[in-house]
Amino acid sequence: MSFPAAVLGTGQTHHVTKRTDVSMAGMCREAIDRALDDAGLTIADIDAVVVGKAPDFFEGVMMPELYMAEALGAAGKPLIRVHTAGSVGGSTGVVAANLVQGGVHKRVLAIAWEKQSESNAMWALSIPVPFTMPVGAGAGGYFAPHVRSYIRRSNAPLHIGAMVAVKDRRNGAKNPLAHLHQPDITLESVLASQMLWDPIRFDETCPSSDGACAVVIGDAEAAAVVEAEGKKVAWVHGTAMRTEPTTFAGRDQVNPQAGRDAAAALWASAGITDPLEEIDVAEIYVPFSWFEPMWLENLGFAAEGDGWKLTDKGETEIGGRIPVNPSGGVLSSNPIGASGLIRFAEAAKQVMGRAGAYQVPNARKALGHAYGGGSQYFSMWVVGSERPA
Repeated sequence: MSFPAAVLGTGQTHHVTKRTDVSMAGMCREAIDRALDDAGLTIADIDAVVVGKAPDFFEGVMMPELYMAEALGAAGKPLIRVHTAGSVGGSTGVVAANLVQGGVHKRVLAIAWEKQSESNAMWALSIPVPFTMPVGAGAGGYFAPHVRSYIRRSNAPLHIGAMVAVKDRRNGAKNPLAHLHQPDITLESVLASQMLWDPIRFDETCPSSDGACAVVIGDAEAAAVVEAEGKKVAWVHGTAMRTEPTTFAGRDQVNPQAGRDAAAALWASAGITDPLEEIDVAEIYVPFSWFEPMWLENLGFAAEGDGWKLTDKGETEIGGRIPVNPSGGVLSSNPIGASGLIRFAEAAKQVMGRAGAYQVPNARKALGHAYGGGSQYFSMWVVGSERPA
């Protein structure tokens, strides 16, 4: 039996290059306190804490959730750590929601973060020689061949990646918490930026951010308290997680099976038969701009080879058929461990009407999406303004 679950409140730090003023614990507490305030709760109201953390190499601190337990409000309460590479923020939201849906806890706090400035994520993601070619540095070095394959397979024009970057950075300029604010970015300036990993240019690449995100998820009774105060909650309509091995014979790294399977399971659990028509806004994990059309196809918003056409026609802009990343997305803020939970939180903010200057009008159902590793971890949810039947 599944019980209703809803997002009661969300909180984020201001995502920046370096937070030298706070420790990891202090940074996380900022997001937690903001989420609790948004939900009208205190830490005493929380029954359990779910922590999302990307590889410990990213800060060079092993199992930081243990020494941070008290700061996270988890002392004397169940504390669970989730780790699914870059998708971990999304997986954290799914696990927290499932604990409420399973009737295990009434109110659960999900918290995810990254303080990338204290290490070097690019080299932490680089498998050392002699196990790989020395040019395969960082995530971009790994994903660039997949992008080239997508362009070849779909015949996408080469300006599509730049279009995504312009859209997301302009959206991010409306988000006061976003790391990068570039309201004057243009297609020409993106195409003139340095080529890092052909065909991925500097301005088509996510930043390296310090930041944290927290989400409070509660049961129907907890949601009723928030609604009684005149505020909307974001009801969880469906969740899904799927994984596949990084490498195996015949693996499609452009359109991974695990992503397709997760999306199919998500739409079925949320009662959605046509996501392009039924989803009002999508927060999709796009660390390199070309992944917008790739994931639009993987998620079922477009047929294989047609995702770029939605981008090219402006349909992924605010006001289009499927607004993608109105918050600015991962291209505007990327504290890796938190990036997936930020997508989930931003989807919730849209259906709760709390997205401010980048609010999509009349958003009733929203997708939060995350992927990680070598495109083999996927986590996603659909949240809505109305309680599911």
